[in-house]
Amino acid sequence: MECENVRFERGGVAVSIIDQTALPNEEVRLTLETAEECRSAIERLAVRGAPAIGIFAAFSFAMLARQTAASTGARGWELPVGDGFVHDMACLHDYLAESRPTAINLRWALDRMMGVVRIHSGEPRFDMLSALRAEAIAIQEEDAASCRAMAELGLGLIEDGWGLITHCNAGPLATSRYGTSLGPMLLGRERGMSFHVFADETRPLLQGARLTSYELDKAGVDVTLICDNMASIVMSQGWVQACFVGCDRVAANGDVANKIGTSGLAIIAEHYGVPFYVMCPTSTIDMGCATGADIPIEERDPDEIKTMFYERPMAPENVRCYNPAFDVTDHSLVTAIVTERGICRPPYEKSIAEALAEK
Repeated sequence: MECENVRFERGGVAVSIIDQTALPNEEVRLTLETAEECRSAIERLAVRGAPAIGIFAAFSFAMLARQTAASTGARGWELPVGDGFVHDMACLHDYLAESRPTAINLRWALDRMMGVVRIHSGEPRFDMLSALRAEAIAIQEEDAASCRAMAELGLGLIEDGWGLITHCNAGPLATSRYGTSLGPMLLGRERGMSFHVFADETRPLLQGARLTSYELDKAGVDVTLICDNMASIVMSQGWVQACFVGCDRVAANGDVANKIGTSGLAIIAEHYGVPFYVMCPTSTIDMGCATGADIPIEERDPDEIKTMFYERPMAPENVRCYNPAFDVTDHSLVTAIVTERGICRPPYEKSIAEALAEK
């Protein structure tokens, strides 16, 4: 299942994305040309999903570098990359990286792009810009290959006819192809397998309702939408044989940061003896975070709870809101972490380190 949700436009002077805020009622592409537009697209979740954010950031960086080079005039393409240009790109790196703090793929992709700038410093700008474009495309292609590899591994953990449950959205829209947590379901469907998937709404922004149910239904996968607080009764009936979620950052000990509500789902799964699988590329693993306590948790606008998706406010105006976008699931609740390099199992300190060491 292909999903060209991020691409260059007009010869690389613009980047377009599928506007995820408009789904499922409208399929809209946004064309972005400025740093402010790119950062806003990340902040307001027009593009979301840790791998997709990283891909988009790389494409944006390459596009904005091209604009910066063009501003030097006709001879700008032939001029060597100097310290001033490198400084401007470093500022752009930081500007985009600060848009969302939890998903590590964003900074990981920007670090790769900044590395290309430094490597080609002193060379003609045309060469550097070509290298940046190639690096952005490589990041996207690597993610597509990772998604396929994870889908194959995840498919080996489940059986035809199983009931599955997922949280938030980690499908093609959130990546480049297949997705992470939805990958086994979509690949299995392509091969004639049948699953029944429970997709929870994922409050407060309803990514499960708006995006996951949309993607699964579009792919012909049998899907039932439930509210977040219905997961327990669904599992208690024996209708779920496995949980699959994506994630935004994995600590060195296997603690996992994912969309708010993931931890609660893992606790319910533990109670009912349902295996809980986390799927992510190795770019999502942050060995600089020893445990989940070291992962920064983004806190978002209270109006996402009070007013968004409602015709009228659903709480008194003076009531305070706490709106963390993510929570941390303790590694003890995670059955396995599926990466493109293999399946990591406890003890995670050892298995994660081994996965990262593989070439």
